[in-house]
Amino acid sequence: MAAGPTVKQLMETYPGKIRRVIKNYPYKYRDFSRIAAEASLAARDQGKYWEMHEILLTRSPKLDRASLIAYAGEMGLDVKKFTESIDSGRHARDIDRDLKLAESIDLYNTPTFYINGLQIIGERPFDYFKKIIDEQLKKTGM
Repeated sequence: MAAGPTVKQLMETYPGKIRRVIKNYPYKYRDFSRIAAEASLAARDQGKYWEMHEILLTRSPKLDRASLIAYAGEMGLDVKKFTESIDSGRHARDIDRDLKLAESIDLYNTPTFYINGLQIIGERPFDYFKKIIDEQLKKTGM
């Protein structure tokens, strides 16, 4: 799921019952999408994935290399390690794997959500997701 108030609300509403899994899907037509994906994974290496993820969402489209490095500094990351990671493409294999997964399931839009295999394309209000999650939890006996 994408970050934002709706997802945060859902995670708080269903503690231990749902999980959020994010896959990288950098658009080939967006200038900085690939390096932004690298940045999130470089931040993950230092235990700050979600913090970087939130910054990437809130500060987009300012996701050029210099901005990403500045964000890493703001977050208290080891900037040298972070920079080496994004410059080397250390996580290229992970990103490419996620791209192949997206292609294999004909996923071409972000955000796209899956709830027990049900595909939901685009942002939706909290109540929309809540209704689906409640139905799915009822089906599974949770």
